[in-house]
Amino acid sequence: MSRTIQVTFDAHDPEALSRFWADAMGYVNPPPPGRELAPGQDPFDAWHDFLREVGVPESQWNSASAAQDPDGDGPRLFFQQVPEGKTAKNRVHLDLRAAPGLDGDERMAALEAESDRLVGLGATRVERHEPAPPMTAGHIVMTDPEGNEFCLD
Repeated sequence: MSRTIQVTFDAHDPEALSRFWADAMGYVNPPPPGRELAPGQDPFDAWHDFLREVGVPESQWNSASAAQDPDGDGPRLFFQQVPEGKTAKNRVHLDLRAAPGLDGDERMAALEAESDRLVGLGATRVERHEPAPPMTAGHIVMTDPEGNEFCLD
């Protein structure tokens, strides 16, 4: 039997990082348990209200966050606050499939457009790798707002 996975990120600011990855992947930040969001309602406003109601001190409101696939197909992303900063290259990184089915210039143009969008959300562009058929179709290396490396593939 196959397993499902949750990808866990250590983070300085779980809320901000989960907002970034939800936007990057077309995911959503889920509402608090037993709650539904009103149309246009910010999920973090709902979480803050919920945490206040159940007596969680405000200093702990940003200790964890999540993002999930609205269709339930992709892995859940979990963000947990840690006191230490990122000190080295991550040993696992995500590849975001931003140009499925595209090749050559059309593929790289789609990756460039997605790179620009993600930079607007707080990512940093690191470098572009040109296509080198048959071994690679080309990709763009980036980092998220906390320096975690990922690729647009």
